[in-house]
Amino acid sequence: QVQLVESGGGLVQAGGSLRLSCAASGRTFSNYAMGWFRQAPGKEREFVASIRWGGASTYYTDSVKGRFTISRDNAENTVYLQMNSLKPEDTAVYYCTAAKNGWPRLAPHESDYWGQGTQVTVSS
Repeated sequence: QVQLVESGGGLVQAGGSLRLSCAASGRTFSNYAMGWFRQAPGKEREFVASIRWGGASTYYTDSVKGRFTISRDNAENTVYLQMNSLKPEDTAVYYCTAAKNGWPRLAPHESDYWGQGTQVTVSS
């Protein structure tokens, strides 16, 4: 059974940092791109960042460039999202995803697997 389990969300003040983790299990993801999406209340789910499981290529949406960093640890089957200089508009539920197609800017309908989400709240 494939599982993506996120952790690391929480409440932080504007300007602060959080690191999200996504532990993947149940299959080999070497041919997949891993990504993060987020969804704020009343808004559509939006792409945040992606990384190739088998390589170092990364891609970010413009609003997080220079502040967020996606990385992966192949030995631990884990993907991370380091979020710095957080802003109130970053408040959302963050989801980890795995997609065989759609690289680099993943789309929700192209994602094959999803985690349950982790809440990130940034106070002003």
